[in-house]
Amino acid sequence: MTDGKDRLLMTAKERKRLHVVKSILEGRTSQKEGAEALEISVRQMGRLVGRVRTEGDVGVVHQGRGKPSNRKKPAAVRASVIEAYRSVYAGFGPTLATEKLGERLKVSISRETLRQWLKAEGESYATRKRRKGRRWRERKAHRGEMVQMDGSRHDWFEGRGEWCVLMALIDDATGEVFARFFPYEGTWPAMELFRKYLESHGVPLAVYLDRHGAYQSKATPTIEEELEGTRPMSQFERAMDELSVRVIHARSPQGKGRVERLFGTLQDRLVKEMRLEGIATLEDGNRFLLEFLPRYNTKFRVAPAQASDLHRDAPDSPGLDRIFCRKERRVVRKDQTISYEGQRYDLPALLPGSPVSVEESASGALRFFDRLGHHLPVLELPKPKPQEQKELLPKERPRKTHRPSEDHPWKKAFLPPKKTRNTHSLIGKESP
Repeated sequence: MTDGKDRLLMTAKERKRLHVVKSILEGRTSQKEGAEALEISVRQMGRLVGRVRTEGDVGVVHQGRGKPSNRKKPAAVRASVIEAYRSVYAGFGPTLATEKLGERLKVSISRETLRQWLKAEGESYATRKRRKGRRWRERKAHRGEMVQMDGSRHDWFEGRGEWCVLMALIDDATGEVFARFFPYEGTWPAMELFRKYLESHGVPLAVYLDRHGAYQSKATPTIEEELEGTRPMSQFERAMDELSVRVIHARSPQGKGRVERLFGTLQDRLVKEMRLEGIATLEDGNRFLLEFLPRYNTKFRVAPAQASDLHRDAPDSPGLDRIFCRKERRVVRKDQTISYEGQRYDLPALLPGSPVSVEESASGALRFFDRLGHHLPVLELPKPKPQEQKELLPKERPRKTHRPSEDHPWKKAFLPPKKTRNTHSLIGKESP
């Protein structure tokens, strides 16, 4: 290839080849030795020597240089892709856009090709910011050894619906994701999500959480707890304790970085996928997750270092009902009643001073159990009527202030004593 001024443009590799070929043509080197020096086959060496003999030095230059690639996409395909990106996939990154073009339009192009097309057309797209380097923690070796759990409040429906929270569980060893949408991040959503995970995957050995109030109690330890060396537990921690699941609280977002990075990915991919499907409600979003997550896990999960699965079988449904609930302890009063949330309940089967466990489900249904776990029949007592307060009428006359007289005995006690003449000092003296 020339530059238009009869100068031949070569790469360093081609200059090396020309030097070896000329050595062969001059008889100083054999074709076998030249092939070994260039690390090519003897037949290829022979072809190079023949081209240089007939074409001159240009024979070592690649014949495809300056010509369009045989794999170049037609201009019509490029125009249709750019039009589809502008109208449907605006804001998509090149990777996700190429996936959607292949799935929906059956157009097969590489990510780099699309990136170059967008760059040439001046189209903006999301790019990944360079993050500060950190030391990565090694993945757990077994599936079910530990899961990370968190929630992300975000405009998941891009203004088509209300803001909500996506709560997710990700297996630390494989990166497999389990998630659902909820109106808020709290105790009941956390229990519901974890219960659904247990029913489909089993009970993991540990769960890695942040210090959100739903996961860690903020109450001050009682004297008994301080003596025992324990601390107050949240309802979620109490449920995990009954399941023998170890709870680990992260001290920084980077500690549970796998689930934090997951939300960054889903806020890009999942949001755009739901935009294409027109998802606008929490219920439709959860139905879409049932179809989206299997595809996502198939694409992004990794094989664990050890093949064994450490998930344990979950308890049956009645057992889970007694675990994933709100539990409070009460003591029977002398009139054989207890009070819960401002309502009194009669327990005739128990003696005063007996402990009672009150279990409240997410629907608000209450059940009562004694210290041995036996279900107790109770009678809901009517709430006492509030006492009517008497209306205080203002007094018709202003109150008179009584002031005691100056010679009143009360005031005499505080008056200074009168000075009297000292007659003893005048005895034996003449008057003037």
